[in-house]
Amino acid sequence: MSQNTTLEDLLKNYDPTPVEFDPAVDGGDEHLIREELLRKKEELKDVVTRLKEKQREARKVRR
Repeated sequence: MSQNTTLEDLLKNYDPTPVEFDPAVDGGDEHLIREELLRKKEELKDVVTRLKEKQREARKVRR
């Protein structure tokens, strides 16, 4: 970036409209794969949490 570049020069091509997801441009169903992985991750976290709680019930805490 040169010394004489102004903020107006940098922002002259700025378009403030929000960018929408377009499957034809953005890669089809890749976002669906991500959603499925996130859903599976949540399910597995719940399973692990339940198993840890069950395991904790068997332990005695001595103070």
